[in-house]
Amino acid sequence: MNNPTIPIAKDNDGKPIWKFLLAELKPRGKWFTPFNIISIPIILLGIVLIVIRFWKGIGSITNLSQEIPWGLWIGFDVVTGVAFAGGAYVLTFMVYILNMKKYHSIVRVTVLNGFLAYVFYAGALLLDLGRPWNVINPIIGNSFGTSSVLFLVAWHFMLYMIAELIEFSPAIAEWLGAKRARKILSGMTIAAVIFGITLSTLHQSGLGALYLMAKDKIHPLWYSEFIPILFLVSSVFAGLSMVIFEGSISHKVFFNQISEKNHKAQKGILQGLSKICAGAMFAYFFLQLLVFIHNKNWDLLFTPMGYWFLTEMIGFVLIPMMLFIYSYRTSNTMLVRIAAILTMLGIIINRLNVTVIGFRWDAAIHYVPSWMEIVVTLTVIFTEIWIFRWIINRMPVLRESPEWANDEK
Repeated sequence: MNNPTIPIAKDNDGKPIWKFLLAELKPRGKWFTPFNIISIPIILLGIVLIVIRFWKGIGSITNLSQEIPWGLWIGFDVVTGVAFAGGAYVLTFMVYILNMKKYHSIVRVTVLNGFLAYVFYAGALLLDLGRPWNVINPIIGNSFGTSSVLFLVAWHFMLYMIAELIEFSPAIAEWLGAKRARKILSGMTIAAVIFGITLSTLHQSGLGALYLMAKDKIHPLWYSEFIPILFLVSSVFAGLSMVIFEGSISHKVFFNQISEKNHKAQKGILQGLSKICAGAMFAYFFLQLLVFIHNKNWDLLFTPMGYWFLTEMIGFVLIPMMLFIYSYRTSNTMLVRIAAILTMLGIIINRLNVTVIGFRWDAAIHYVPSWMEIVVTLTVIFTEIWIFRWIINRMPVLRESPEWANDEK
C-alpha cells in the first residue's frame, strides 16, 4: 500500500508556499537611496540602544525618573502616533458605513498604515515600562482594577489591532493566492470595521482620559475635564491629514503600482478630505474656545506659556483650517498638502504640550529627552516605514486586486 502524501500548500502560481515566501523576502529595488542611507545607520544604532535599555534598565538611556515616568516614548510614539493612526477608523467609517465609494481606493493603504502604527506604538509601550514583563497587568486589571482607564485603553489597543488585521487580511490572502481564505475574510470585513470604529473612538478619547488624574501636573491652558473629547475630535483631522501626507508621498514613490483611474481620482480625494478636515478643525477650535472661556484662563495668555498656547491654536489650528477651506474652494491640491503638514505639526505640538512640555512645567528641573530616546523613536518610525514599503511592493494594497478576487465581488 502506498503511503498517503501530505499536501503542500501552494500559491496561485503553483509554487510551494515556503519557496514563495522565501522569494518574497528577497530585497527589491535600489539599495543606495537617500532614505536607506539615512535610516539604516539610525536603525542599527537604535537596536544597540534598545539592547542596552533592556540589559541595564530604562534609566541607562533615558532622562525619565520617578517624578517624570512618562516622556517622549509615550508623548510622541504612543499618544501622538495613535492620533495619526486615526485615519483608519475615519476612512473605514466613510467607505463601509456611509458608502462613500470615492475613497475606496485608499482604504487598504490607510488601514495598513494604522495597523502598523498600532503594532509599533504598542512596542514603544514595552520600551517605556521600567519592568516590561508587567505589561500584562493593565490587560488583566491587576493592581489597577477593571474600572481603570488604563485597563480600557489596553484592551481597546489589543482588540483594535486584531480588527485592523482582519480588515487588511483580504490583501494578504490575495498575495498568497488563498482564494477560499480571501472569501471568508472578506465576509468578516464589515463586522471588523464596525467593531474597530467603536474601539477606536473609545480609546482615542481614553488616551486623553488618562491625563484627567494629572490636574495638578498639567498646565491649566492644556488641562480640562474635556481632554477626552478634544483628543477624539482632533484624531479625525490628525488621521486624515496623515492620509493626505502619506498618500501624496505614496503617489510619488509607488506611482507605477497605481492605476491611471486612481491617479486621476487623487485630486478629488484630496479635495474631499480637505473639506472634512476643515469641518473637524472648526469643531475642535470652537470646543477649545469654549473650554478656555469656561476655565477663565485670560490672565495666563500674557505669559510665555500663554504665547505658546496662542501659537498652537492660531498657527497650527486656525491657519491650516483656513488653508483647507481655501484649497477646497479653489481646488488647489498643493495648499491641501501644506495644510495637512501644518496640521500634523500642530497635533505633535498639542500632544507634547499635554504630555511633556506642559507636564510639570513649573518643576525646578524639567524633563528633556536624551539623544538616545530620540534615536530610539526614529528607529521605531524608520522600521515601520521599511515594513510598510516591503508590504506595498508585494501585496495588492495600492495596485488592483488579482482578477480572481474581482470576480468574487
